[in-house]
Amino acid sequence: MDFYMKLPRNKKEFAIFMAVISIISVNTIAPLITFFEVGFHLSVWADTLKVIPFIWCTVIALVLITYKPAEWLTSKVAKQGDSFSAHITINILFSVLLMSVFLTVIGTWIGTRHISMEPIRMFFYKWPRNFAISFGIEACLAQPIARLVLLKLHQYQDSKKRNEGITE
Repeated sequence: MDFYMKLPRNKKEFAIFMAVISIISVNTIAPLITFFEVGFHLSVWADTLKVIPFIWCTVIALVLITYKPAEWLTSKVAKQGDSFSAHITINILFSVLLMSVFLTVIGTWIGTRHISMEPIRMFFYKWPRNFAISFGIEACLAQPIARLVLLKLHQYQDSKKRNEGITE
């Protein structure tokens, strides 16, 4: 039942789900990673806000690119009888893993407004922290909120259908 009520049923709902997750993620993960890189200052936050729209577009593109590989990896680990929570946690793990690999490099390029070898050279130093921050935000904040939004949407749609059936 959780699979039906808390996950997208169609492309419109997938867009809503992705919008909620990406907006929460980009507005929390990008500033946190930047703060750990540069320091916790109001000016750092203001600079981060300037690049968030570009990072958000990149995140949307990467979600669409990594969605199928993450689903495939999830299917290799989670089996048919596993719980909803197990499937979701494994899917978040693989999604964040794939996204964080790309965004550790691409996000740095966008944030610094400069393409260089520095994020590639420092990848294994910075990626574990970026992954941990991203996984925490996704697992504890962004995805639960997005699933709650879909649950409420589905409850509303289902009650509307029941009420229409009664009045006919």
